Amino acid sequence: MNQAEAEIGSQNEWYAEIKAFDDTKLGVKGLVDAGLTKIPRIFIHPQHDLHDRSACEDSQFSIPIIDLQAVSTDSNLRAKAIEKIQNACETWGFFQIVNHGIPKTDLEEMLAAIRRFHEQDAEVKKEFYTRDLRNKTLFLSNFDLFQAPVVSWRDTFALVMDSIPTRTRIIACNM
Repeated sequence: MNQAEAEIGSQNEWYAEIKAFDDTKLGVKGLVDAGLTKIPRIFIHPQHDLHDRSACEDSQFSIPIIDLQAVSTDSNLRAKAIEKIQNACETWGFFQIVNHGIPKTDLEEMLAAIRRFHEQDAEVKKEFYTRDLRNKTLFLSNFDLFQAPVVSWRDTFALVMDSIPTRTRIIACNM
């Protein structure tokens, strides 16, 4: 058995722990709410992996910022914004949008609604827990839970808004 296998344990044990965690349908917040006193090993990165990830070649980095000011009226600015988005996605995997036109009050209410969702009774949240990414409403812990070598300490609540189904409208109104 190599060092990584020794730190993680057998694959069957590993899978059983992940499945047990997922079957709670409560995510990492559910662990905290249950009074967790020790972080489960599925969330702990092997020591050799931490050393590999801790080296940062450039400590002076900045998150890519994409400015959408006038992109709807200026095709050159639109093309530049698209290029910046593509570059940010390929290089960083995320970016910040500014001058998007969404009022600050709407953004604050959206964050407050997400907090209200996560603070709901566990039985209510369980109704929305799913691994079926075709759903328009998703509550889950780690999209790659069963594929990743180590689980991230993260829960996700997502609403797909390409069209607004009745159930999604009801959720948004009741939060």
